[in-house]
Amino acid sequence: MSARIEMSATAVRPRARFVREAADVRRQALIDATARCLAEKGVSGTSVRGICARAGVSSGLLTHYFDGVDALVLATYADVGAKVSAAIDMAVAQAGPDPRDRLRACLQANFCAPILDPDLLATWIAFWSLVKTDPSIAAVHAEVYRASRRQLESFLHAAAPFMSNHQVRIAVISLTALVDGLWLELCLDPSTFSAEEAQAMVERAMLQALDQK
Repeated sequence: MSARIEMSATAVRPRARFVREAADVRRQALIDATARCLAEKGVSGTSVRGICARAGVSSGLLTHYFDGVDALVLATYADVGAKVSAAIDMAVAQAGPDPRDRLRACLQANFCAPILDPDLLATWIAFWSLVKTDPSIAAVHAEVYRASRRQLESFLHAAAPFMSNHQVRIAVISLTALVDGLWLELCLDPSTFSAEEAQAMVERAMLQALDQK
């Protein structure tokens, strides 16, 4: 009797795991579909029906995984931000232990795939359009950029320990603005300058920041 019970419990476990995995896959499919819809159609053109059609699920299934479309958009913003952070983290990890190389990798990863992507820009634009009207989106936006600045500050402190906190803060603001501006223009019109030229401009700005005494 106990053997049969044990066998039955063992048989159930893979199915429970499968159900959880299937739910995770569907949830991620909805997030990915939302990102694509926002990139292609913007906020005004994105609908529950369109998202679900792209994700390959019924419209009613959205509320099974999210508390409405606003929660789905919020989750999508967080997911896109996490993917960008993961790409930068990978570039930094591959740069090795030298602090300057790690700082350089953090900055220049913005001009390589998967971050240098016009579709990613289109998705960000859709999110940015909601920052002033949706407090939840604004909060995620603030956290994404705060985490990015903190990461850059830590790399800059490691590469130039002689710099004061104030100098590091100003340098990070300047470098972030330069990277964002070049990334934006390059995604909008890659004929203006190349990714390599953008990286060279950022390199000069980085070295200038590191030369502060």
